[in-house]
Amino acid sequence: MVEDTKMEDTAGIAPTKEEGPDKQVNPPSVPPLEAAGRRLERLLGGGSAAASSSGPSDNASGRPLARLYTYGTPVKVTRRWLGTASGAAGEAISSDIVSAATTLLDPSHEDCRTRSLLLAIDESSSMEVEGEDNDNGNDGGEAPSTQAKDEPEYLSASRREVESWLLSLQVRILWKAGKHPEAMELVEKGIAILLEQVTIAAKKLTSLPGGSVSSLFPLLARLYRYRSLVADSMKDPSVTAGLRNVMAKAHNMACLRRDVDSQATLLNLMLRDLLEHSQVEQANKLLSNATFPESASNNELCRYLYYSGRIQALRLEYTTAFSNLSQCLRKAPTNTGLGFRITVQRLLVVVQLLMGEIPKRHVFFSKGMKTEMAPYLAITQAVRRGDLAVYTKVVSEQSSQLRRDDTFTLISRLAQQVVKAGLRKLHVSYSRLSLEDVANRLGLPSATSAEFVVAKAVRDGVLDATIHHEEGYVQSHDLVDVYATKEPAEAFHRRIAYCLTTHNDAVRGMRYPPDAYKKQLEASRGNRRGKRGSDDKTDEEKAQELEDEFDEDY
Repeated sequence: MVEDTKMEDTAGIAPTKEEGPDKQVNPPSVPPLEAAGRRLERLLGGGSAAASSSGPSDNASGRPLARLYTYGTPVKVTRRWLGTASGAAGEAISSDIVSAATTLLDPSHEDCRTRSLLLAIDESSSMEVEGEDNDNGNDGGEAPSTQAKDEPEYLSASRREVESWLLSLQVRILWKAGKHPEAMELVEKGIAILLEQVTIAAKKLTSLPGGSVSSLFPLLARLYRYRSLVADSMKDPSVTAGLRNVMAKAHNMACLRRDVDSQATLLNLMLRDLLEHSQVEQANKLLSNATFPESASNNELCRYLYYSGRIQALRLEYTTAFSNLSQCLRKAPTNTGLGFRITVQRLLVVVQLLMGEIPKRHVFFSKGMKTEMAPYLAITQAVRRGDLAVYTKVVSEQSSQLRRDDTFTLISRLAQQVVKAGLRKLHVSYSRLSLEDVANRLGLPSATSAEFVVAKAVRDGVLDATIHHEEGYVQSHDLVDVYATKEPAEAFHRRIAYCLTTHNDAVRGMRYPPDAYKKQLEASRGNRRGKRGSDDKTDEEKAQELEDEFDEDY
């Protein structure tokens, strides 16, 4: 560190002889996709270090058991690796995928169908990559040790995971480029190959049951999701309708083999498909009969909470919908997914208004949401004011935007809330008011309509008043001290329940190292033995000795 500081401070000084070789030895730059594949190989216990270890190995994959769970279970390793490799995946192009497949995947392997699919995507780019590899291999500038290690550099432990990941990246590129038929054909072939590999690997007898299969589950779920997105982009009703039975069968198989990733992903995809086609009752049946896995990823949990909150809001279950949407917004990542958070915030604001509550003002001015939340701010102001005419005008002006946001159906129910808000203001301001004045203030057509509206509000508990029909006025009762009722206790109970739920979720979400409690247990046992001195015998051993002595005496 001292030498580095001196080198930075003394710019322009010629390097010494000791520093010269350090500068000349520069590691070769590795493409991002290849580097990500090599990293997964190391995490799953592959590579030269794993091959040279002398421990027992998994019969299906050849991975040493001592290194297989170094970084956790295979499925957790794959999930974390997919998160860290998202940067390289977002910038990848077809030529990079072909190059990575040529470098990482062994062409002489018994099952190289996925590699053939990747290389067949762009034959011209694959020929260029192979030509460059041949030129580099014949170049005499490389060291002989590098040439000798060309063959062992193919992936072994993570071959299936990496080839499925590269295939998903290629499907994503085709989907974003608008080549939907090609993307659908590729993803169907990839899913078929991956399902066959999962079935074959599950049938093999291994010393670690499911160890070599579970690492493929996150990638299988990824392909399921891309297939659904491609089908939606094709806008072909026959394709979408045909996928429903396929997804239902795949979800059933995922539950049977305890594939948490595919189970959660397929459940969200089916809920999304049913909501897109306005089949709310079918979505509610699926929601009530299916179980969302607790160990699913946070992204899938956020999607599930959003879909369940939307279904419950359409079925007038506003309290449950508000709870699920609030939890979804709290769990959603803040560094990405702005569009998803905007969608959740819109629906949450509408549900709050339907509950008779007014959202906080800072909700509409959050970073990146000001423009998108402007129509909902105008609607909130109209509801808060209790003016039915202003509310109708705002909804008519913003109807196209509300229909695009899929919130027009819920916002059309807010007319009654606007009337209730206006009645509350009149109830607080006046102790006695004629029905004609009520009709004029709320924009109702006649005093008879105002009487019916006030009667319904009194029955629902919105107002505490008496209607005098013959005299044509409404008499408000004296306001009751709210602290003399159970409302403060109920509000306090809701806050405590929310805090306890958040604490329990945080405890469940913590990750503990495996068998960590055993070290503490052994340490405590060692302390107790040290206090006893030389007497390390347990109570069972002492009882056995006393019994033996008793037998010897008699």
